[in-house]
Amino acid sequence: MNSDQAASVASHSATPSAATWTAADEHALVRKMDLRIFPTMIVLFILNFIDRNNFANARLRGLEADLRLTDVQYQTCISILLVGYVACQVPSNMILNKLTRPSWYLCSCVVVWGIISAATAAVHDATGAILCRFFLGCVEASFFPGSIYFLSRWYTRKEMQLRVTLLNAGNLVAQAFGGLIAAGILANMEGVGGIRAWRWLFILEGAITVAIGGLAVFILPDYPRSTGWLTVGERHIAETRLALDVGVAEGAEDEEGGAFHGLKLAVMDPKVWLLGLAYHTTIMGLSFSFFFPTITQSLGYNTTTTLLLTAPPWIWACLVSLPNAWHADKTGERFFHYLGPAITCIVGYIIAMTTRSTGPRYFSMFLMTTGYASGFVMLAWISNTIPRPAAKKAAAIAMVNAMGNIGSIPGSYIYPVRWGPLYVESFGVEIGILSLACVCAFALRTYLRNLNKRLDKGELSAFEVSAHAAEHTADIEGKPPPVVLEQARQFRYLY
Repeated sequence: MNSDQAASVASHSATPSAATWTAADEHALVRKMDLRIFPTMIVLFILNFIDRNNFANARLRGLEADLRLTDVQYQTCISILLVGYVACQVPSNMILNKLTRPSWYLCSCVVVWGIISAATAAVHDATGAILCRFFLGCVEASFFPGSIYFLSRWYTRKEMQLRVTLLNAGNLVAQAFGGLIAAGILANMEGVGGIRAWRWLFILEGAITVAIGGLAVFILPDYPRSTGWLTVGERHIAETRLALDVGVAEGAEDEEGGAFHGLKLAVMDPKVWLLGLAYHTTIMGLSFSFFFPTITQSLGYNTTTTLLLTAPPWIWACLVSLPNAWHADKTGERFFHYLGPAITCIVGYIIAMTTRSTGPRYFSMFLMTTGYASGFVMLAWISNTIPRPAAKKAAAIAMVNAMGNIGSIPGSYIYPVRWGPLYVESFGVEIGILSLACVCAFALRTYLRNLNKRLDKGELSAFEVSAHAAEHTADIEGKPPPVVLEQARQFRYLY
Protein backbone atom coordinates (compact mmCIF):
# COMPACT_ATOMS: atom_id res chain seq x y z
CA MET A 1 0.00 0.00 0.00
CA ASN A 2 1.45 3.36 -0.98
CA SER A 3 1.38 6.44 1.24
CA ASP A 4 -1.68 7.96 -0.48
CA GLN A 5 -3.68 4.76 0.00
CA ALA A 6 -2.58 4.50 3.62
CA ALA A 7 -3.66 8.08 4.26
CA SER A 8 -7.00 7.38 2.61
CA VAL A 9 -7.60 4.29 4.76
CA ALA A 10 -6.63 6.19 7.89
CA SER A 11 -8.93 9.08 7.08
CA HIS A 12 -11.86 6.72 6.66
CA SER A 13 -11.13 4.47 9.63
CA ALA A 14 -12.67 7.01 11.98
CA THR A 15 -15.85 7.20 9.92
CA PRO A 16 -18.81 5.21 11.32
CA SER A 17 -19.36 1.86 9.64
CA ALA A 18 -21.94 1.64 6.88
CA ALA A 19 -23.73 -1.08 8.85
CA THR A 20 -24.88 1.34 11.56
CA TRP A 21 -28.53 0.37 11.12
CA THR A 22 -30.48 -2.79 11.73
CA ALA A 23 -32.67 -4.77 9.35
CA ALA A 24 -35.66 -3.36 11.23
CA ASP A 25 -34.44 0.20 10.57
CA GLU A 26 -34.15 -0.51 6.84
CA HIS A 27 -37.52 -2.24 6.73
CA ALA A 28 -39.13 0.78 8.42
CA LEU A 29 -37.49 3.12 5.92
CA VAL A 30 -38.67 1.07 2.93
CA ARG A 31 -42.19 0.97 4.34
CA LYS A 32 -42.11 4.75 4.81
CA MET A 33 -40.87 5.20 1.24
CA ASP A 34 -43.61 2.94 -0.11
CA LEU A 35 -46.34 4.82 1.73
CA ARG A 36 -45.10 8.22 0.56
CA ILE A 37 -44.34 7.29 -3.06
CA PHE A 38 -46.82 4.71 -4.28
CA PRO A 39 -50.30 6.08 -3.51
CA THR A 40 -49.48 9.19 -5.54
CA MET A 41 -47.58 7.41 -8.30
CA ILE A 42 -50.27 4.75 -8.79
CA VAL A 43 -53.01 7.38 -9.10
CA LEU A 44 -50.94 9.25 -11.69
CA PHE A 45 -50.34 6.00 -13.56
CA ILE A 46 -54.08 5.32 -13.61
CA LEU A 47 -54.65 8.76 -15.12
CA ASN A 48 -51.79 8.20 -17.58
CA PHE A 49 -53.36 5.11 -19.06
CA ILE A 50 -56.96 6.31 -18.88
CA ASP A 51 -56.09 9.44 -20.86
CA ARG A 52 -54.07 7.38 -23.34
CA ASN A 53 -56.70 4.69 -23.91
CA ASN A 54 -59.96 6.64 -23.72
CA PHE A 55 -59.88 6.97 -27.51
CA ALA A 56 -60.72 3.26 -27.81
CA ASN A 57 -63.64 3.63 -25.38
CA ALA A 58 -64.95 6.72 -27.17
CA ARG A 59 -64.97 4.74 -30.41
CA LEU A 60 -67.84 2.62 -29.06
CA ARG A 61 -70.11 5.68 -28.73
CA GLY A 62 -69.79 7.54 -31.99
CA LEU A 63 -66.31 9.11 -32.10
CA GLU A 64 -65.39 7.34 -35.33
CA ALA A 65 -68.62 8.33 -37.09
CA ASP A 66 -68.67 11.94 -35.82
CA LEU A 67 -65.10 12.58 -36.94
CA ARG A 68 -65.69 10.67 -40.21
CA LEU A 69 -62.65 8.49 -39.60
CA THR A 70 -61.79 5.66 -41.95
CA ASP A 71 -60.42 2.41 -40.54
CA VAL A 72 -56.87 3.50 -41.42
CA GLN A 73 -57.37 6.98 -39.95
CA TYR A 74 -58.59 5.51 -36.66
CA GLN A 75 -55.56 3.20 -36.51
CA THR A 76 -53.36 6.23 -37.27
CA CYS A 77 -54.89 8.08 -34.31
CA ILE A 78 -53.84 5.13 -32.16
CA SER A 79 -50.34 4.82 -33.59
CA ILE A 80 -49.49 8.54 -33.89
CA LEU A 81 -49.59 8.89 -30.11
CA LEU A 82 -46.84 6.31 -29.98
CA VAL A 83 -44.73 8.28 -32.48
CA GLY A 84 -44.63 11.26 -30.12
CA TYR A 85 -44.28 8.95 -27.13
CA VAL A 86 -41.25 7.18 -28.59
CA ALA A 87 -39.56 10.32 -29.92
CA CYS A 88 -39.58 12.20 -26.61
CA GLN A 89 -38.64 9.52 -24.07
CA VAL A 90 -34.86 9.69 -24.33
CA PRO A 91 -34.66 13.53 -24.28
CA SER A 92 -37.09 13.60 -21.34
CA ASN A 93 -35.07 11.15 -19.24
CA MET A 94 -31.85 12.99 -20.08
CA ILE A 95 -33.46 16.14 -18.72
CA LEU A 96 -34.81 14.31 -15.66
CA ASN A 97 -31.36 12.99 -14.78
CA LYS A 98 -30.05 16.56 -14.51
CA LEU A 99 -32.86 17.79 -12.25
CA THR A 100 -32.87 17.71 -8.46
CA ARG A 101 -36.66 18.19 -8.28
CA PRO A 102 -38.20 15.39 -10.40
CA SER A 103 -41.56 15.92 -8.70
CA TRP A 104 -42.02 19.32 -10.35
CA TYR A 105 -41.05 18.05 -13.77
CA LEU A 106 -43.21 14.92 -13.72
CA CYS A 107 -46.27 16.63 -12.25
CA SER A 108 -46.04 19.53 -14.70
CA CYS A 109 -46.16 17.00 -17.51
CA VAL A 110 -49.24 15.41 -15.92
CA VAL A 111 -51.06 18.76 -15.94
CA VAL A 112 -50.12 19.46 -19.57
CA TRP A 113 -51.24 16.08 -20.88
CA GLY A 114 -54.54 16.50 -18.97
CA ILE A 115 -55.12 19.76 -20.82
CA ILE A 116 -54.36 18.11 -24.17
CA SER A 117 -56.65 15.18 -23.37
CA ALA A 118 -59.52 17.52 -22.50
CA ALA A 119 -58.88 19.50 -25.68
CA THR A 120 -59.48 16.34 -27.74
CA ALA A 121 -63.19 16.89 -27.05
CA ALA A 122 -63.10 19.92 -29.34
CA VAL A 123 -61.81 18.19 -32.49
CA HIS A 124 -64.09 17.75 -35.51
CA ASP A 125 -62.02 15.86 -38.04
CA ALA A 126 -59.18 13.41 -38.48
CA THR A 127 -56.51 16.12 -38.59
CA GLY A 128 -57.46 17.55 -35.21
CA ALA A 129 -57.64 14.11 -33.64
CA ILE A 130 -54.25 13.08 -35.02
CA LEU A 131 -52.59 16.29 -33.79
CA CYS A 132 -54.05 15.96 -30.28
CA ARG A 133 -52.97 12.34 -30.06
CA PHE A 134 -49.46 13.17 -31.27
CA PHE A 135 -48.89 15.94 -28.70
CA LEU A 136 -50.49 13.82 -25.97
CA GLY A 137 -47.86 11.17 -26.72
CA CYS A 138 -45.04 13.74 -26.62
CA VAL A 139 -45.99 14.89 -23.13
CA GLU A 140 -46.92 11.47 -21.71
CA ALA A 141 -43.47 10.25 -22.81
CA SER A 142 -41.98 11.83 -19.71
CA PHE A 143 -43.93 9.83 -17.17
CA PHE A 144 -43.44 6.12 -17.77
CA PRO A 145 -39.63 5.93 -18.30
CA GLY A 146 -39.20 8.81 -15.88
CA SER A 147 -41.02 6.86 -13.18
CA ILE A 148 -38.89 3.75 -13.71
CA TYR A 149 -35.73 5.85 -13.42
CA PHE A 150 -37.17 7.65 -10.40
CA LEU A 151 -37.83 4.35 -8.59
CA SER A 152 -34.31 3.11 -9.36
CA ARG A 153 -32.99 6.08 -7.36
CA TRP A 154 -34.90 4.85 -4.29
CA TYR A 155 -34.94 1.04 -4.38
CA THR A 156 -32.38 -1.77 -4.65
CA ARG A 157 -32.33 -4.16 -7.59
CA LYS A 158 -34.11 -6.92 -5.67
CA GLU A 159 -36.84 -4.50 -4.61
CA MET A 160 -37.51 -3.13 -8.08
CA GLN A 161 -39.61 -5.93 -9.60
CA LEU A 162 -42.40 -5.67 -7.05
CA ARG A 163 -42.29 -1.86 -7.11
CA VAL A 164 -42.39 -1.66 -10.90
CA THR A 165 -45.34 -4.03 -10.88
CA LEU A 166 -47.08 -2.02 -8.16
CA LEU A 167 -46.58 1.08 -10.27
CA ASN A 168 -47.92 -0.67 -13.34
CA ALA A 169 -50.87 -1.92 -11.33
CA GLY A 170 -52.09 1.57 -12.15
CA ASN A 171 -52.10 0.49 -15.79
CA LEU A 172 -54.17 -2.61 -15.03
CA VAL A 173 -56.54 -0.69 -12.76
CA ALA A 174 -56.93 1.90 -15.51
CA GLN A 175 -57.69 -0.82 -18.03
CA ALA A 176 -60.29 -2.23 -15.64
CA PHE A 177 -61.93 0.87 -14.19
CA GLY A 178 -61.31 3.03 -17.24
CA GLY A 179 -63.95 0.91 -18.93
CA LEU A 180 -66.29 1.26 -15.96
CA ILE A 181 -65.84 5.04 -15.81
CA ALA A 182 -66.29 5.26 -19.58
CA ALA A 183 -69.43 3.15 -19.36
CA GLY A 184 -70.93 5.56 -16.81
CA ILE A 185 -70.06 8.69 -18.77
CA LEU A 186 -71.05 7.31 -22.17
CA ALA A 187 -74.35 5.95 -20.84
CA ASN A 188 -75.44 9.05 -18.88
CA MET A 189 -73.87 12.13 -20.48
CA GLU A 190 -75.19 11.87 -24.02
CA GLY A 191 -76.51 15.28 -25.12
CA VAL A 192 -75.87 17.01 -21.78
CA GLY A 193 -75.27 20.67 -22.59
CA GLY A 194 -75.68 19.79 -26.25
CA ILE A 195 -72.41 17.80 -26.17
CA ARG A 196 -71.95 14.19 -27.26
CA ALA A 197 -71.12 11.71 -24.50
CA TRP A 198 -67.77 10.73 -26.03
CA ARG A 199 -66.70 14.39 -25.89
CA TRP A 200 -67.68 14.53 -22.21
CA LEU A 201 -65.43 11.51 -21.71
CA PHE A 202 -62.37 13.52 -22.77
CA ILE A 203 -63.46 16.68 -20.92
CA LEU A 204 -64.11 15.04 -17.55
CA GLU A 205 -61.13 12.69 -17.54
CA GLY A 206 -58.79 15.46 -18.71
CA ALA A 207 -60.04 17.87 -16.04
CA ILE A 208 -59.53 15.26 -13.30
CA THR A 209 -55.95 14.72 -14.51
CA VAL A 210 -55.18 18.45 -14.36
CA ALA A 211 -56.54 18.75 -10.82
CA ILE A 212 -54.72 15.71 -9.43
CA GLY A 213 -51.46 16.58 -11.22
CA GLY A 214 -51.54 20.01 -9.58
CA LEU A 215 -51.99 18.46 -6.14
CA ALA A 216 -49.40 15.71 -6.64
CA VAL A 217 -46.50 18.14 -6.93
CA PHE A 218 -46.86 18.83 -3.20
CA ILE A 219 -46.92 15.12 -2.30
CA LEU A 220 -44.49 13.34 -4.61
CA PRO A 221 -40.92 13.24 -3.20
CA ASP A 222 -37.70 13.98 -5.02
CA TYR A 223 -34.49 11.95 -4.53
CA PRO A 224 -33.29 10.72 -1.10
CA ARG A 225 -30.70 13.46 -0.68
CA SER A 226 -33.21 16.23 -1.51
CA THR A 227 -36.36 14.95 0.23
CA GLY A 228 -37.33 16.83 3.37
CA TRP A 229 -39.39 14.15 5.11
CA LEU A 230 -36.35 11.89 5.56
CA THR A 231 -34.33 12.34 8.73
CA VAL A 232 -30.54 12.56 8.51
CA GLY A 233 -30.27 8.93 9.60
CA GLU A 234 -32.87 7.78 7.08
CA ARG A 235 -31.15 9.68 4.30
CA HIS A 236 -27.89 7.94 5.20
CA ILE A 237 -29.57 4.52 5.07
CA ALA A 238 -31.34 5.34 1.81
CA GLU A 239 -28.15 6.39 0.05
CA THR A 240 -25.84 3.78 1.55
CA ARG A 241 -28.01 0.74 0.87
CA LEU A 242 -28.15 1.69 -2.82
CA ALA A 243 -24.37 2.02 -2.84
CA LEU A 244 -24.01 -1.41 -1.24
CA ASP A 245 -26.45 -2.93 -3.73
CA VAL A 246 -24.57 -1.80 -6.85
CA GLY A 247 -21.13 -1.18 -5.36
CA VAL A 248 -21.02 2.55 -6.06
CA ALA A 249 -23.16 5.34 -4.65
CA GLU A 250 -25.73 7.23 -6.73
CA GLY A 251 -24.41 10.60 -7.80
CA ALA A 252 -20.82 9.41 -7.56
CA GLU A 253 -20.20 9.61 -11.28
CA ASP A 254 -17.85 12.12 -12.80
CA GLU A 255 -19.87 14.77 -14.59
CA GLU A 256 -17.54 14.87 -17.58
CA GLY A 257 -19.55 14.21 -20.71
CA GLY A 258 -22.88 14.74 -18.95
CA ALA A 259 -26.18 13.47 -20.34
CA PHE A 260 -24.91 12.98 -23.90
CA HIS A 261 -21.98 10.92 -22.65
CA GLY A 262 -24.50 8.73 -20.79
CA LEU A 263 -26.51 8.38 -24.01
CA LYS A 264 -23.36 7.36 -25.89
CA LEU A 265 -22.58 4.69 -23.29
CA ALA A 266 -26.13 3.34 -23.55
CA VAL A 267 -26.03 3.22 -27.36
CA MET A 268 -22.73 1.31 -27.29
CA ASP A 269 -23.90 -1.31 -24.78
CA PRO A 270 -25.17 -4.58 -26.38
CA LYS A 271 -27.30 -5.26 -23.29
CA VAL A 272 -29.42 -2.20 -24.05
CA TRP A 273 -30.19 -3.47 -27.56
CA LEU A 274 -30.99 -6.98 -26.32
CA LEU A 275 -33.33 -5.54 -23.73
CA GLY A 276 -34.85 -3.26 -26.34
CA LEU A 277 -35.48 -6.10 -28.81
CA ALA A 278 -37.05 -8.29 -26.13
CA TYR A 279 -39.28 -5.46 -24.90
CA HIS A 280 -40.14 -4.40 -28.47
CA THR A 281 -41.48 -7.84 -29.37
CA THR A 282 -43.19 -8.19 -25.98
CA ILE A 283 -45.16 -4.97 -26.40
CA MET A 284 -46.07 -5.81 -29.99
CA GLY A 285 -47.17 -9.25 -28.84
CA LEU A 286 -49.48 -7.64 -26.25
CA SER A 287 -51.00 -5.00 -28.51
CA PHE A 288 -54.44 -6.57 -28.08
CA SER A 289 -54.88 -4.08 -25.22
CA PHE A 290 -55.40 -1.20 -27.69
CA PHE A 291 -58.42 -3.02 -29.06
CA PHE A 292 -59.66 -4.75 -25.91
CA PRO A 293 -63.10 -3.07 -25.91
CA THR A 294 -63.51 -4.02 -29.59
CA ILE A 295 -62.39 -7.62 -28.89
CA THR A 296 -64.81 -7.81 -25.96
CA GLN A 297 -67.59 -6.45 -28.16
CA SER A 298 -67.30 -9.65 -30.23
CA LEU A 299 -69.07 -11.43 -27.36
CA GLY A 300 -72.24 -9.83 -28.66
CA TYR A 301 -73.34 -7.53 -25.83
CA ASN A 302 -74.37 -3.85 -25.91
CA THR A 303 -71.91 -1.00 -25.35
CA THR A 304 -72.44 -0.62 -21.59
CA THR A 305 -72.22 -4.35 -20.90
CA THR A 306 -69.16 -4.63 -23.14
CA LEU A 307 -67.33 -1.93 -21.19
CA LEU A 308 -68.31 -3.55 -17.89
CA LEU A 309 -66.98 -6.90 -19.12
CA THR A 310 -63.56 -5.36 -19.84
CA ALA A 311 -62.90 -4.83 -16.13
CA PRO A 312 -62.58 -8.36 -14.62
CA PRO A 313 -59.77 -9.58 -16.94
CA TRP A 314 -57.62 -6.59 -15.99
CA ILE A 315 -58.34 -7.04 -12.28
CA TRP A 316 -57.26 -10.66 -12.71
CA ALA A 317 -54.03 -9.51 -14.39
CA CYS A 318 -53.28 -7.31 -11.38
CA LEU A 319 -53.87 -10.20 -8.97
CA VAL A 320 -51.53 -12.44 -10.98
CA SER A 321 -48.79 -9.86 -11.58
CA LEU A 322 -48.19 -8.93 -7.94
CA PRO A 323 -47.30 -12.41 -6.61
CA ASN A 324 -45.26 -13.06 -9.75
CA ALA A 325 -43.30 -9.87 -9.06
CA TRP A 326 -42.91 -10.64 -5.36
CA HIS A 327 -41.48 -14.07 -6.12
CA ALA A 328 -39.17 -12.64 -8.81
CA ASP A 329 -37.72 -10.25 -6.22
CA LYS A 330 -37.49 -12.96 -3.56
CA THR A 331 -35.55 -15.30 -5.87
CA GLY A 332 -33.69 -12.70 -7.94
CA GLU A 333 -34.77 -14.64 -11.05
CA ARG A 334 -36.16 -12.88 -14.10
CA PHE A 335 -36.49 -15.07 -17.23
CA PHE A 336 -38.88 -17.77 -15.99
CA HIS A 337 -41.06 -15.16 -14.31
CA TYR A 338 -41.24 -13.56 -17.76
CA LEU A 339 -41.83 -16.82 -19.65
CA GLY A 340 -44.75 -18.15 -17.59
CA PRO A 341 -47.16 -15.24 -18.17
CA ALA A 342 -46.12 -14.98 -21.84
CA ILE A 343 -46.96 -18.64 -22.51
CA THR A 344 -50.27 -18.18 -20.66
CA CYS A 345 -51.10 -15.27 -22.98
CA ILE A 346 -50.28 -17.40 -26.04
CA VAL A 347 -52.69 -20.09 -24.77
CA GLY A 348 -55.34 -17.35 -24.52
CA TYR A 349 -54.74 -16.38 -28.14
CA ILE A 350 -55.08 -20.00 -29.23
CA ILE A 351 -58.41 -20.41 -27.40
CA ALA A 352 -59.73 -17.15 -28.90
CA MET A 353 -58.76 -18.37 -32.39
CA THR A 354 -60.38 -21.77 -32.10
CA THR A 355 -63.79 -21.16 -30.54
CA ARG A 356 -66.88 -19.03 -31.10
CA SER A 357 -68.49 -19.86 -27.74
CA THR A 358 -68.95 -16.92 -25.38
CA GLY A 359 -67.62 -18.61 -22.23
CA PRO A 360 -64.30 -19.88 -23.60
CA ARG A 361 -63.69 -16.63 -25.50
CA TYR A 362 -64.22 -14.56 -22.36
CA PHE A 363 -61.97 -16.96 -20.41
CA SER A 364 -59.29 -16.47 -23.09
CA MET A 365 -59.31 -12.74 -22.33
CA PHE A 366 -58.22 -13.44 -18.75
CA LEU A 367 -55.31 -15.47 -20.10
CA MET A 368 -54.38 -12.68 -22.54
CA THR A 369 -54.18 -10.03 -19.81
CA THR A 370 -51.96 -12.35 -17.76
CA GLY A 371 -49.27 -11.64 -20.36
CA TYR A 372 -48.86 -8.15 -18.97
CA ALA A 373 -46.93 -9.66 -16.05
CA SER A 374 -44.19 -10.47 -18.60
CA GLY A 375 -43.97 -6.82 -19.62
CA PHE A 376 -43.59 -5.79 -15.99
CA VAL A 377 -40.74 -8.25 -15.49
CA MET A 378 -38.97 -6.79 -18.51
CA LEU A 379 -39.30 -3.25 -17.13
CA ALA A 380 -37.57 -4.16 -13.86
CA TRP A 381 -34.97 -6.14 -15.80
CA ILE A 382 -33.88 -2.93 -17.51
CA SER A 383 -32.93 -1.07 -14.32
CA ASN A 384 -31.38 -4.27 -12.89
CA THR A 385 -29.11 -4.67 -15.91
CA ILE A 386 -27.94 -1.06 -16.41
CA PRO A 387 -26.99 0.02 -12.86
CA ARG A 388 -24.72 3.00 -13.52
CA PRO A 389 -23.65 5.65 -14.23
CA ALA A 390 -26.92 7.48 -13.62
CA ALA A 391 -26.81 9.30 -16.97
CA LYS A 392 -26.40 5.98 -18.79
CA LYS A 393 -29.16 4.35 -16.75
CA ALA A 394 -31.57 7.21 -17.49
CA ALA A 395 -30.83 7.05 -21.22
CA ALA A 396 -30.97 3.23 -21.31
CA ILE A 397 -34.35 3.05 -19.55
CA ALA A 398 -35.78 5.57 -22.00
CA MET A 399 -34.21 3.85 -25.02
CA VAL A 400 -35.54 0.41 -24.10
CA ASN A 401 -38.98 1.75 -23.26
CA ALA A 402 -38.99 3.67 -26.55
CA MET A 403 -38.02 0.54 -28.49
CA GLY A 404 -40.79 -1.31 -26.71
CA ASN A 405 -43.36 1.28 -27.64
CA ILE A 406 -42.18 1.33 -31.23
CA GLY A 407 -43.63 -2.18 -31.19
CA SER A 408 -47.02 -0.65 -30.43
CA ILE A 409 -47.01 1.28 -33.71
CA PRO A 410 -47.22 -1.75 -36.04
CA GLY A 411 -49.15 -3.49 -33.27
CA SER A 412 -51.95 -0.94 -33.65
CA TYR A 413 -52.53 -2.20 -37.22
CA ILE A 414 -52.84 -5.89 -36.29
CA TYR A 415 -56.60 -5.65 -35.68
CA PRO A 416 -58.16 -4.20 -38.87
CA VAL A 417 -61.96 -4.19 -39.14
CA ARG A 418 -61.88 -6.66 -42.05
CA TRP A 419 -60.49 -9.35 -39.67
CA GLY A 420 -63.27 -8.78 -37.14
CA PRO A 421 -65.31 -9.58 -35.25
CA LEU A 422 -63.37 -12.70 -34.19
CA TYR A 423 -59.88 -11.50 -35.29
CA VAL A 424 -58.56 -15.02 -35.88
CA GLU A 425 -55.76 -13.71 -38.14
CA SER A 426 -54.84 -11.06 -35.55
CA PHE A 427 -54.41 -13.60 -32.78
CA GLY A 428 -52.30 -15.75 -35.11
CA VAL A 429 -49.96 -12.82 -35.73
CA GLU A 430 -49.77 -12.12 -31.99
CA ILE A 431 -48.81 -15.74 -31.27
CA GLY A 432 -45.87 -15.51 -33.66
CA ILE A 433 -44.66 -12.18 -32.27
CA LEU A 434 -44.94 -13.13 -28.59
CA SER A 435 -43.16 -16.42 -29.29
CA LEU A 436 -40.31 -14.40 -30.82
CA ALA A 437 -40.30 -12.24 -27.68
CA CYS A 438 -39.75 -15.36 -25.56
CA VAL A 439 -36.78 -16.31 -27.76
CA CYS A 440 -35.33 -12.79 -27.33
CA ALA A 441 -35.77 -12.97 -23.56
CA PHE A 442 -33.96 -16.32 -23.53
CA ALA A 443 -31.12 -14.80 -25.56
CA LEU A 444 -30.86 -11.97 -23.02
CA ARG A 445 -30.77 -14.47 -20.15
CA THR A 446 -28.03 -16.46 -21.86
CA TYR A 447 -25.95 -13.34 -22.54
CA LEU A 448 -26.22 -12.09 -18.94
CA ARG A 449 -25.41 -15.53 -17.59
CA ASN A 450 -22.25 -15.65 -19.71
CA LEU A 451 -21.28 -12.15 -18.53
CA ASN A 452 -21.60 -13.30 -14.93
CA LYS A 453 -19.28 -16.24 -15.64
CA ARG A 454 -16.71 -13.84 -17.06
CA LEU A 455 -17.13 -11.57 -14.04
CA ASP A 456 -16.53 -14.57 -11.76
CA LYS A 457 -13.28 -15.27 -13.63
CA GLY A 458 -12.18 -11.64 -13.40
CA GLU A 459 -12.10 -11.26 -17.19
CA LEU A 460 -14.11 -8.02 -17.20
CA SER A 461 -15.78 -5.40 -15.01
CA ALA A 462 -19.50 -4.66 -15.03
CA PHE A 463 -18.68 -0.93 -15.00
CA GLU A 464 -15.74 1.37 -14.44
CA VAL A 465 -15.28 3.11 -11.09
CA SER A 466 -13.31 6.34 -11.12
CA ALA A 467 -11.21 7.56 -8.20
CA HIS A 468 -13.79 10.30 -7.61
CA ALA A 469 -16.62 7.73 -7.50
CA ALA A 470 -14.68 5.52 -5.08
CA GLU A 471 -13.98 8.48 -2.76
CA HIS A 472 -17.60 9.66 -2.87
CA THR A 473 -18.87 6.15 -2.07
CA ALA A 474 -16.28 5.74 0.68
CA ASP A 475 -17.52 8.94 2.32
CA ILE A 476 -21.09 7.64 2.32
CA GLU A 477 -20.33 4.09 3.43
CA GLY A 478 -17.51 4.83 5.83
CA LYS A 479 -15.14 2.44 4.09
CA PRO A 480 -11.69 2.90 2.52
CA PRO A 481 -11.75 3.42 -1.27
CA PRO A 482 -9.91 0.10 -1.94
CA VAL A 483 -12.75 -1.72 -0.16
CA VAL A 484 -15.27 0.16 -2.29
CA LEU A 485 -13.46 -0.88 -5.47
CA GLU A 486 -13.53 -4.53 -4.38
CA GLN A 487 -17.21 -4.18 -3.49
CA ALA A 488 -18.00 -2.87 -6.99
CA ARG A 489 -16.30 -5.92 -8.49
CA GLN A 490 -18.83 -8.15 -6.72
CA PHE A 491 -21.70 -6.85 -8.88
CA ARG A 492 -23.55 -9.59 -10.81
CA TYR A 493 -26.44 -9.37 -13.27
CA LEU A 494 -29.87 -10.77 -12.46
CA TYR A 495 -31.25 -13.12 -15.10
